[in-house]
Amino acid sequence: MAEFFEQLDGKHEAMIAAQPVFFVATAAEGSRINLSPKGYDAFRVLSPTRVAYLDLGGSGNETNAHLLADGRITLMFCNFRQPAQILRIYGRGQPVLPWESGWDELAAHFTLLPGTRQIFDIAVDSVQTSCGYGVPLMSLEQERLTLVKHHAQADPREWAGKYKRRRQSIDGLPARATDRYIEGVMPGERPEAGN
Repeated sequence: MAEFFEQLDGKHEAMIAAQPVFFVATAAEGSRINLSPKGYDAFRVLSPTRVAYLDLGGSGNETNAHLLADGRITLMFCNFRQPAQILRIYGRGQPVLPWESGWDELAAHFTLLPGTRQIFDIAVDSVQTSCGYGVPLMSLEQERLTLVKHHAQADPREWAGKYKRRRQSIDGLPARATDRYIEGVMPGERPEAGN
């Protein structure tokens, strides 16, 4: 049976921390619904009513555009082990780019990875848990390091040019794009604003 909560509690945080993957869904009026899986150590619970996740450059910038247009976001965590459980966070989010106000405070919670382009800051509206009995039992073999390796080997000018073009969603909604290669540093170092 599904249960709703006004905020995250300790049990929710423990369940979230145990998951190697989570899913992000956004939409805006007149646009396609975007649903993306996320891996790596990229999610943080900042308080019972605030979460954030580190976003690496990928094939698009849909979440950014949808949040600018609409603000709504749903995050889903599935426990692929025991006990069976699904946890959803419903909230309102905003992208924070490296040179924007709030970046330093958010970035301090993460180890920045090659290809880091933004952090999504999310205010929790509600939390829902449900049984997850239909979700299969699975175990993690290993993280796929391909995306991080790709970014680590990228030429900073080519990377910046590629992501500078990500200024709209596939449906034409405007997005704020990262046009600076901010992660030409070793993981764990913090780039200066403007670099």
